[in-house]
Amino acid sequence: MGVEIRVHVFFPLLVFVLFALGGPDGWPRGLALFIFLVAAVAVRDTARLLVAAWLGLRLRAILLLPIGGLFAYANPESQEIAGSGSGQYVLALAGPLANLGAALAAAGIILGASPSLNLFTYPFISPASLLRSLVWLQVFLGLLHLLPAYPLDCGRLIRGGFARTRGFAYAARAAAGLGQGLALAAMLAGMLLREPWIFFAGFFIMIGAQVEDQGVFFQSVVDTVRMSEVMLTDFATLSPSDTLADALYRCVHSLQEDFPVVRGPQLVGIVSRQRIMDALRNDGNAYVQSVMSRAFQVARPDDTLGATIRRLTAGHGLPLIPVTDGDRVVGIVSVQNLMSSMSLLSEQRRIERQEQGN
Repeated sequence: MGVEIRVHVFFPLLVFVLFALGGPDGWPRGLALFIFLVAAVAVRDTARLLVAAWLGLRLRAILLLPIGGLFAYANPESQEIAGSGSGQYVLALAGPLANLGAALAAAGIILGASPSLNLFTYPFISPASLLRSLVWLQVFLGLLHLLPAYPLDCGRLIRGGFARTRGFAYAARAAAGLGQGLALAAMLAGMLLREPWIFFAGFFIMIGAQVEDQGVFFQSVVDTVRMSEVMLTDFATLSPSDTLADALYRCVHSLQEDFPVVRGPQLVGIVSRQRIMDALRNDGNAYVQSVMSRAFQVARPDDTLGATIRRLTAGHGLPLIPVTDGDRVVGIVSVQNLMSSMSLLSEQRRIERQEQGN
């Protein structure tokens, strides 16, 4: 549905730790326990996705961790709705309620089929008792998100409170710092009490807080960079009346992957090198206007890079955004050159700071 699903590398690696908990002959039970954990995460994030759709939020990606998924929104409006007003409370309650409801349903089914099973025998989660673990993994994940540690659900509500008085960037950093502190405390408690699940919870809260903190830092950087600072000003254009053979010749002598198509000063389309080559192979020579894309967005020189990145990644599949001043194309920004431009801009700013210091 246009949402990119990512899995953090430590999530699948957790299966090997659960293999160890199952013992040398109990690896199938360790694998089953891992599958139950995946099911608990799936219950939580399916509920959150349904609520997000109900609220009209647009998602770009979900990063899955054993503590649940981290949402990346496709536009600022969705992020604002998810972090303020009644929407934040509905979204925060969806995951815990789904997990606790699934735990009650599983407990009812298990006790109905096997009334002699005691669900309250310690340890609650272990490879030795998979049915009991099935219930308590759901309970554990649901109750975990009631802790005031960012990026857990309750921690997100605390961040929303900070944001109303101190701004989003400060609130995100403060909440991430609180989350990391509580995560470290949970890891120490898990080691002292020899409770692996408390340790795992603290470890993955720490990972989630760091991921969120890096995202906020990146956002704060790109929102201070203007398009005029990173756009390519030395670029080639094509005309809609150019033949594909002429366009291919231009591609041979250019490092560009994508080209603005202009008629006089007016931008009328975008075409890629690959599209030109495919059309020549399949249909023979024709005109650029027959293969160019007329679906494009433009940026202005004073637009922030953050706004442009959201356009590039908002699900439109745009490889290039022309930068226009009036009707004239004055630069281009593409995924291909963006990281290089950012790196060079960072070095330029560093040199300027040194010169000012001298």
